[in-house]
Amino acid sequence: MIRDKSAKKPANQPAKLPKGVIAVAPPSFRRERALLKRGIWPVAGCDEAGRGPLAGPVVAAAVVLDPGRIPKGIDDSKRLTAEKREELFEKICASAAYAVAVASPARIDRDNILRASLWALTRAIHALAEMPKHVFVDGRDRLALPCECEAVIGGDGMVVSIAAASIIAKVTRDRLMSALAQECPGYGFEQHKGYAVPEHLDALDRLGPSTHHRSFFAPVVAAREKHQPWTIKREADLFTVDSSIELETSAGQV
Repeated sequence: MIRDKSAKKPANQPAKLPKGVIAVAPPSFRRERALLKRGIWPVAGCDEAGRGPLAGPVVAAAVVLDPGRIPKGIDDSKRLTAEKREELFEKICASAAYAVAVASPARIDRDNILRASLWALTRAIHALAEMPKHVFVDGRDRLALPCECEAVIGGDGMVVSIAAASIIAKVTRDRLMSALAQECPGYGFEQHKGYAVPEHLDALDRLGPSTHHRSFFAPVVAAREKHQPWTIKREADLFTVDSSIELETSAGQV
């Protein structure tokens, strides 16, 4: 039998992906829906943006989606273009309850990046108009909250509420960094958002750190040593002999 090569494939046959491309399922509302069916609501997702950069704050967001008005296309913010993130940001803000909290570089320097991030995430949850009955947080660390908190590793790619929070946090932080670029020209914050790309490292080496840089991140420490050596606290070398003690000892032996 001769087959007609122009015949269409059955409608239920999935299209083949290009070689080397792996299909990634978008985040779902499955976990939130399971809680809703048990009468547990509101349910929030929370995530942060900005743990890795050398400059700028960490921004955390908490989002409670409206089950009947979930914007289409919500995904892990890292999988989206800047234009798509901006579009979804506006849709999420128009249809969901959300809150944002910011941990400054000074808090990051004082507490370390992990503690500052967890602090901001907790603040974002408390800033919601109504305290959730259940919280999904991206990562491995649970938050100290007066409700159940569930940590989900890779949650921004699995739980749609967390993905929505990742978009709110990312867009908010990107806008903050673009504003800081006007205050501190020359670093390129509007382009790299404070991350350690070659252009940023070159600017650090050329200009030294700004007040918005995180003092104890290694490239910033190196720039401080070059441009602001008086800000580097050096620990005493335990193997260095104090010359005054050596003189007193010698005098006592005469």
